[in-house]
Amino acid sequence: MSGRANFGVSFTIISILSGCMTMYGYGMNTGGPAVIMWGWLFVGLMTLFVGLSMAEVCSAYPTSAGLYFWAHRMAPKRSAAAWAWFTGWFNTLGQIAVTAGIDFGAATFLNALLDLQFGFDATPGHTITLFGIILVLHGVLNTFGVRIVAFLNEVSIWWHVLGVVVICGALVLVPDHHQSTGFVFGEFVNNTGFSSSTYVVLIGLLMAQYTFTGYDASAHMTEETIDASTAGPKGIVRSILVSLAAGFVLLFGFTYAIQSYAGSLDSATGVPPAQILMDALGAAAGKWLLLVIIVAQLFCGMASVTANSRMIYAFSRDGALPFSRTWHKLSPATRTPANAVWLATGGAFVLGLPYLWNSTAYAAVTSIATIGLYIAYVIPTLLRLRQGERFERGPWHLGPWSTLVGTIAVAWVVVITVLFMLPQSSPITADTFNYAPIAVGVVVAFCGIWWLASARKWFLNPAHPRNARPDREREVARS
Repeated sequence: MSGRANFGVSFTIISILSGCMTMYGYGMNTGGPAVIMWGWLFVGLMTLFVGLSMAEVCSAYPTSAGLYFWAHRMAPKRSAAAWAWFTGWFNTLGQIAVTAGIDFGAATFLNALLDLQFGFDATPGHTITLFGIILVLHGVLNTFGVRIVAFLNEVSIWWHVLGVVVICGALVLVPDHHQSTGFVFGEFVNNTGFSSSTYVVLIGLLMAQYTFTGYDASAHMTEETIDASTAGPKGIVRSILVSLAAGFVLLFGFTYAIQSYAGSLDSATGVPPAQILMDALGAAAGKWLLLVIIVAQLFCGMASVTANSRMIYAFSRDGALPFSRTWHKLSPATRTPANAVWLATGGAFVLGLPYLWNSTAYAAVTSIATIGLYIAYVIPTLLRLRQGERFERGPWHLGPWSTLVGTIAVAWVVVITVLFMLPQSSPITADTFNYAPIAVGVVVAFCGIWWLASARKWFLNPAHPRNARPDREREVARS
């Protein structure tokens, strides 16, 4: 894999046509255009600090084993296994939630298109049904169509780039009426029920921060990349920078072309971007461009399942998941971790089910994804800061800026971890409750108890009899 292809994997999984579009309605209610536009730039800058810190560690340890391997290598010897254990669990939780968020967003947009074209009403039951179908499709592709997945990942890069160009070009050039520059960059909207504008601005940052996830894929692909210790870090940083620029253009195009703000929010489709396209470009053109967005989201979800299953496979190979022997088995026919694929899709489906009774469930799923992944992203950076001058740098590094950039990255992740567990609408009821703290808390409690009761004795301990199983040795040798 070339360095450009390595960058393409992360850029595809970030997928501004997925994250920006599926959370655009959330942004319209939680701060409006001002927070959508300025929040995107601010969050992009803070994400760049996190990505730069991660890239430096990636250069030192260019291995597909991922974040928990980095944590194990840099932590103090006595606690290395514990750091790796919790990093791996947060990464697993985040990746499953990201898969849920991407495919649920695709289901929502697909339901909107089917409603417009065939009258298939956009109800929670219909959306969950489409969500399940999309997850099954991605599970089948990742189980049996390995070569197809590889080909579609290549197509996805160009689909995203050309899709953004075509959509933004149409939204800027076709409509007779556009919003003013003052509206695009200065209009503040608060439909959350909270009276504090500051609070609304802060929780409104979730739209951008959720989109900026998945760029760790460049690190996971380093063992398959030429000049890995340089190409991997560059892939991380470039994917953030290109997504930052392209996402800003995309968000500007949609906000600039809004014909009716209230009408877009109250759209019968339940998808404000779909209504914006219809109002600005007409029914036929709007549907075609909506289809472009849906295909991009399907590409993104497929790639997410691929990355998710590889993480589950690697983590379970070290015995870190319940029923690990099942999840790290490879299919004899395709040599893919088929069981891990279906665990990823099944777990994602469970996370999406609360949408049947909780109208804010999607925002909660995106919160879980953001919290889980960013904690896993920043733990290696924290350990790298603790090492100080003892850290052995790779060929790509930040020089004297390492400490400052790493400190900002850690501080930012602490802020968003607290921020995205807070309520997102008021009054707080069973229908509006943000269940992200419960989901994260259950996972932390489970893996914490398991660690204290058992895992601390054998996890990543080659001397323990549990790690000397012949079947595991054969599996590791084959992989």
